[in-house]
Amino acid sequence: MHFVDEVLPGAGVDSLWRKSQELCCESKSSQTAAVSVEEAALQVCCTTDTGTQTDQNKFEAPDFQLGASLHCPGLEKFLHGVEGLVIRELNKNWKSHAFEGFEVNWSEQNRTVSCVYSLQYPEALERNLQVTGVSWNSTGSVVACSYGRFDGGDWSIEKSFVCTWNLNRRGLNPQYPDVVLDVPSSVMCLAFHPSQPSLLAGGLYSGEVLVWDTSRTDDALISRTGMTTDSHMDAVYQVNWLSNFSRSHYFQILSVSTDGKILVWQLEGEEHLTLVNGYALIAQQIPRNTKVNKHSRGDAALGVTSLSISKFDPSLFIVGMEGGHVLKCSASVEKAALSKDPCSVLLKAPAQFTYFPHGGPVHCVDCSPFHRNLFLSVGTDGQTHLYSMLQAKPLFSLQLSHKYLFSVRWSPVRPLLFAATSGEGEVLLFDLGKSSQLPAVSIQQNPEQRPVYCLEFNKKQTHLLAAGDASGMVKIWQLSSEFTEEGPREMRHLEQLASEVTD
Repeated sequence: MHFVDEVLPGAGVDSLWRKSQELCCESKSSQTAAVSVEEAALQVCCTTDTGTQTDQNKFEAPDFQLGASLHCPGLEKFLHGVEGLVIRELNKNWKSHAFEGFEVNWSEQNRTVSCVYSLQYPEALERNLQVTGVSWNSTGSVVACSYGRFDGGDWSIEKSFVCTWNLNRRGLNPQYPDVVLDVPSSVMCLAFHPSQPSLLAGGLYSGEVLVWDTSRTDDALISRTGMTTDSHMDAVYQVNWLSNFSRSHYFQILSVSTDGKILVWQLEGEEHLTLVNGYALIAQQIPRNTKVNKHSRGDAALGVTSLSISKFDPSLFIVGMEGGHVLKCSASVEKAALSKDPCSVLLKAPAQFTYFPHGGPVHCVDCSPFHRNLFLSVGTDGQTHLYSMLQAKPLFSLQLSHKYLFSVRWSPVRPLLFAATSGEGEVLLFDLGKSSQLPAVSIQQNPEQRPVYCLEFNKKQTHLLAAGDASGMVKIWQLSSEFTEEGPREMRHLEQLASEVTD
């Protein structure tokens, strides 16, 4: 069998798709309706140009002979006679600094003080509790008050409260605080942390120091000193936050008590405050630089009721005593105090200088934020003393009340302004630039004339002032521009006050 190649003709298939597409092609067209166009023109009928010009003025000023008509030999002689005196006085005024820095204020200052809020806690009022302390937080929007007693009663076991209100909160209820903290003992004082707006420290009648975090919704109490041999043996009347110099972002708490001790606590974690430093004021270690000093000799502790730290030197502080004495103290001392109370740290003797005393216990002292040497004090004698740290006698004394004075504070924005509270229910504002004897404004805090125990300026919202009284009420006062705007030459006036020398 043989195989051979054979070539066959090719096969082709015509495209039916192309033919079908050609068959389906259609042509269509459309056109819009005709558009009508119109043209119009407008032209005024006629135009007119008009011009005018005044005639040339040919008036010539008459020649008045004023010299001849006003010639007065007597006047000319007088002016020649006083010319030298006038020139000397003008030269003297030109060289004078009497009006240096003077600024004309064309707007009339408003001298009003009005109450914007009356804050209270109904349960505290039912228990007849008094407002013992007020404090603004670091934002200036929240005010806190402590409830307790300064009069009779068993303060150590009586339940009390700490309340806060946010004044910027929408729907603020003056009779319903944002935060209510139950405390088993009377709260005598409190102070917000200088930079953390929710941290609040308080001192109790039992001698304890407590710290709360008001942002917590469950248990706000985060730390306490407890009742140990390191604790105060008497009521704590003041607490302050101190910057820790070795660790700048840490703060310590300073507490003051009538047991004669000033203690410094460190917040270590939670639940416990640790004693890290302390001072004791013992009678025989008090300087005797004034003839009026009548301290008892011996190792008796002298009760401390108030304290103020210098704004210019944190190691320097002023203390007010139960016996009426006012002392300058130093935190950098190394001398040991002659205290017999057991303590885990060495207590030091801080007193450096004694000032002219009050006639009774000193309730409050406050160092000026504008001058390193000036401070104020008030006491049960009804007097306010303005001291210079450089001399024992006060620069001046004011008898502001026939009853006690409880609190005094310098304005944070006006160098010459301070406020004080009285046992007659008054808040007194003094402007030393206007008068050193009479208050610029006297505000009646309550109609029953019950004592006003505490007050505090708002350092952020400087037009607000908080004051708490024995009726259980905290009133927020709004200050007018006269009390919030520094006037010309205020600092110079303050310097002059500080430089005065007493006899």
